[in-house]
Amino acid sequence: MSTTHHFDVLIIGSGLAGLTAALKLAPTHKVAVVTKRGISDGSSNWAQGGIAAVLAEGDSYASHVDDTLVAGAGLCDLEATKFTVENAPAAIAWLQELGVPFSTENGELHLTREGGHTHRRIVHATDATGAAVQATLSREARATPGITFFENHMLVDLITDRHLSGPAAAAGERQCHGAYVLDVDRDEVEVFSASQTILATGGAGKVYLYTTNPDTATGDGIAAGWRAGCRVGNMEFIQFHPTCLYHPNVKNFLITEAVRGEGGQLKLPPHLGGHRFMPDHDPRAELAPRDIVARAIDYEMKKHGLDCVHLDISHQSPEFLREHFPNILARCAELGIDITKEPIPVVPAAHYTCGGLVTDLLGRTDIGGLYAVGETTCTGLHGANRLASNSLVECMVFAQAAVRDILARPRREVPALPAWDESRVTDADEQVVISHNWDELRRFMWDYVGIVRTNKRLERAAHRITLLQREIHEFYSQFHVTRDLLELRNLVQVADLIVMSAMLRHESRGLHYSRDYPNLLPEAKPTILVPPAR
Repeated sequence: MSTTHHFDVLIIGSGLAGLTAALKLAPTHKVAVVTKRGISDGSSNWAQGGIAAVLAEGDSYASHVDDTLVAGAGLCDLEATKFTVENAPAAIAWLQELGVPFSTENGELHLTREGGHTHRRIVHATDATGAAVQATLSREARATPGITFFENHMLVDLITDRHLSGPAAAAGERQCHGAYVLDVDRDEVEVFSASQTILATGGAGKVYLYTTNPDTATGDGIAAGWRAGCRVGNMEFIQFHPTCLYHPNVKNFLITEAVRGEGGQLKLPPHLGGHRFMPDHDPRAELAPRDIVARAIDYEMKKHGLDCVHLDISHQSPEFLREHFPNILARCAELGIDITKEPIPVVPAAHYTCGGLVTDLLGRTDIGGLYAVGETTCTGLHGANRLASNSLVECMVFAQAAVRDILARPRREVPALPAWDESRVTDADEQVVISHNWDELRRFMWDYVGIVRTNKRLERAAHRITLLQREIHEFYSQFHVTRDLLELRNLVQVADLIVMSAMLRHESRGLHYSRDYPNLLPEAKPTILVPPAR
């Protein structure tokens, strides 16, 4: 018999979005935070650049909104953008109150600038902002009564009315009652019962061969929400970070936007003359939004047959680089690259999932009792391309909005939930099937569904996804679930949503360029997918 846990609120994910919600709810609610690895193993901990907010004289909400709309290539929702921008300063103030060690200059917050921003408005903690924020929130959350952590616990599926028998199921209500969760250490699927559930599981960067994201970014919340009956929006827009360190011995190391914001220049290698190429692509040069920069790098690499391009900030003093980019300087030095004297080899890599589960301004999904916050969502803020450093503030603003909605609602009694049924499955004898399918998926997504797309490439990807889905369904139906199997199942589902959405977009917008549809349509419309009735 599987274990059943009862909480007021179940939060799945322990990044900035999940921990913000947990800390805000803990004084009045019994909160469970479920995370599939350690509390700090998500994407929030990896964020280098910072958090965007209007804090300087001469800057304005209108300017920040306009910068976001420009970067989003016409697809940003104006209300969601205003909502995020106007609530950003208060979110920064809350982090300061918690003790996040933001970088300062002359006793004031140091504000850096990143591509796409017309003003300095990026609050940061040197070049490891995410780590500083995550460490502070983790410490606060662990010390807060009312929050119980379940590490090494992997979401299997959300529990909705269709899992029930009796009047609720018959009425066809759309309500979430918690989740089935795999306790990885005990190898047992447990039931988590909750009046309200918040998905804060991050994005799906691991669907691609090259990504700046950690191994946790497997689209768990997006896939589970879709299976439960939630719409998804703009899944075709996967933002590629322009500058990921290119090195054979390094898995994923991001070179923050702020390097370009502080004067870093993108150049071709010396054998091609070391030409600075960004002015050839955009008048803003290296300060153009990241979609333009990533596409320019991709173009130059394909044109010249290059493995990488060079990002050069060696004209800045060693003292400046040690102060602003200590972690990048140290990591590159470990690999024999002295950024005070030579450029950094960089390539674009999958970085951020702009789309996700459709929510309103209170973080509510299509299903009652189910909220989603952070990279798991499509709030309307990011449009076709995320403006640098808008995502961490989105996590806080929408998490706090979801909390306000939860606090305003009476506590709902959750019906008795069925235990997880493993009576007809066995242990898998060929785990190699999972690893092989994982590798195949990530490679063909990189080859066929990258920055430049064609109808033929998308059709090839769709065909392979169909074959993988059949194989995974058979595996899932017959064998005991494991974390690797669940992650693969989710990644294939997300890949399917990306490809379906990309095939519906008959234009080139944001980062992604279609050779079959090179022009913009006169009107920008989101791509909304509705799950089939079950």
